[in-house]
Amino acid sequence: MTKTKEEIRELVREIIAEIAPDEDAGDLQTDIPLREQLDLDSMDFLDIVMELRKRYAIDVPEADYSKLESLDSCADYLVDKFK
Repeated sequence: MTKTKEEIRELVREIIAEIAPDEDAGDLQTDIPLREQLDLDSMDFLDIVMELRKRYAIDVPEADYSKLESLDSCADYLVDKFK
């Protein structure tokens, strides 16, 4: 189930599009925090984490939530979890 960083960015975009369908996840800047670009609250963020667990069996401990701040940081953090 190995994924590239670009594939991970895309799957995070897909999850955001489902969780927040009114937001345009397609035009996200990869290096800017998601919460600065989108109207996501803490529950939306938890939904992203839960979808990662449900779809890919990836558990993100609460202590690591800050590592999912932007698309780039998501890719950096998750790339090893997809190996």
